[in-house]
Amino acid sequence: MEILNGNQKGQISDAMNLMTGVLENDKLSEPDDVALVLVGANTTEGVYKVTMIDHYRLNFEIILICGFVLMLVIFAGWIGVRAVLSFPFTVLCIWKVLIPLFLEGYNAILCGAMITALLTAVIIVLVYGFDKRFAAALTGTLLGTGVTASLAIIFVRLLNIHGAVMSYSESLLYSGYTNLNLTEIFISSVFIASSGALTDIAVDITFAVSEVIAANPNAGKGSAIKAGMNVGRAALGTMSITLLLAYSGGYIGLLMVFVAQGTPLISILNLNYVSAEIMNIIIGSFGLVTVAPFTAIVSGTLLPRK
Repeated sequence: MEILNGNQKGQISDAMNLMTGVLENDKLSEPDDVALVLVGANTTEGVYKVTMIDHYRLNFEIILICGFVLMLVIFAGWIGVRAVLSFPFTVLCIWKVLIPLFLEGYNAILCGAMITALLTAVIIVLVYGFDKRFAAALTGTLLGTGVTASLAIIFVRLLNIHGAVMSYSESLLYSGYTNLNLTEIFISSVFIASSGALTDIAVDITFAVSEVIAANPNAGKGSAIKAGMNVGRAALGTMSITLLLAYSGGYIGLLMVFVAQGTPLISILNLNYVSAEIMNIIIGSFGLVTVAPFTAIVSGTLLPRK
C-alpha cells in the first residue's frame, strides 16, 4: 500500500489486515481502494507497521450530509437553517454530555430525561422562538415522553429484559465499565429514540392550531382543541407505521434467518431481543397516541386569544 498523507506520505509499505471470519467485521480490499490505516513509525526505522482500520468513507459521508443540508435549506428556508443548527447541537449533547454521564455511572434514566428535555426545548425554540407555541409544543412533548419513560420502566421489568440486549454492551463491560447499569441505559434509550417522533407530532399539532386561530381570531378553546385533535388523528394514522418500519427495517437480515430456518412464531416472539424491539415499537406508539391529545389540549388552551 501507498501512504497518501501524513508525515510518511508517498512511502510504500506492507499493511496488516486482520481477518476474523465474521463478514460484518472483516474488511475486504481490492487494488485502488482507499483505507484508513494506523501507521507505526519512528525516526530510525521509518514505517515499521501499518494496520488497516477500515475503508475510508468520510469523503462520501460529507457529500451525503452536504446534499441533505442543501435540500433542507432550499425547501424549508429559514426554518431549514435553524433545523440544520439543531443537528450539531444534538450530536454534541449526546456525544459530549449524555455518553460521558452514562460512562461515569450516573442514573441513566434521569440523565436521559434531562438531555431529552433539553434537546426538545432547543429544537422547538429554533422553530417557534419563545412564545406560546413553544410552551404548548414543549409541554405536549414532555408529557408524551413521560408516558413512554414510565411504560419503559414498567415493561422492562415485566418482560424480564436485561440491558445486555443492546449491541456491544458486553464489549463495554469487558472494557472496564463493570459498574454500569445496562438496564437503566436501555430504558433511557427507549424514550430517547421515540422523543424525535413525539416532538414532530407536537410541533405539527401546535402549528395547525395556531393557523386555525390566525384564520379565525374569534375561535375559542373548544374549536381550537377540536382542530388539534383532528390533526393529531390524521398524523397518528401514518406515524405509528413509520415507527414500525423504522425499527424493523434494521432487522431484515434477522427476520430472513427466522423464515429460512422455519423458527416457530411463538419462539420468535419470546426471544429477548425480539421482545425488546416489540416493546420499543409499542411504547413509542403509546407516546404518539398520548402526545397528540396532550398537545391539542395544551395548545387549544394557551393559543386562543379569547
